Amino acid sequence: MKAFAYLLIVVFLSAGSLFGAAFNVDVSHTNVGFKVKHMMISTVNGEFNKFKGSFELDDKTNLLTAMNAEIDVASINTNIEKRDNHLRSADLFDAAKYPKITFVLESVKGDKAYGKLTIKDVTKDVVLDYEFGGVMQDPWGNTRAGLTLSGKINRLDYNIKWNQILETGGVAVSEDVKLEINIEGIQSK
Repeated sequence: MKAFAYLLIVVFLSAGSLFGAAFNVDVSHTNVGFKVKHMMISTVNGEFNKFKGSFELDDKTNLLTAMNAEIDVASINTNIEKRDNHLRSADLFDAAKYPKITFVLESVKGDKAYGKLTIKDVTKDVVLDYEFGGVMQDPWGNTRAGLTLSGKINRLDYNIKWNQILETGGVAVSEDVKLEINIEGIQSK
């Protein structure tokens, strides 16, 4: 009986390392950004200002093992109000009908993160570059972790199809959108 009780205690104490450390995204130190070519000659940068998420790291290896993120589409910001309103409209994101973008991590292999990205009514598999920034204690006693996800998606795959043909050839907005997501999380207590 004592051996069984000892085994239960060992299992209980080691359970935390089996599940890893859970982190909540620190919105004030995270950026969900994107870049898209405009008129085939320049790049427009933008970001989403409202989002939430969580992720888990393996306690021993610091490998990213889980992530769930939700982005508020209406919070899109390219620093041009007229353009942002057009991006929110039914021509592009249709934020009134599809208010959230979601990402769910499936796995990490080396420096690649595999997951499901949902924009509008479309869910697609995506492969993003993954870079682990590290884990540290902040001056207030919190454990923080940082990571970056980056890559490229084709907006047409997600039914974001509006465009305008230019008289000189080409289009107003490229199909490819570059993603750059810099995440800092605070470990849940």
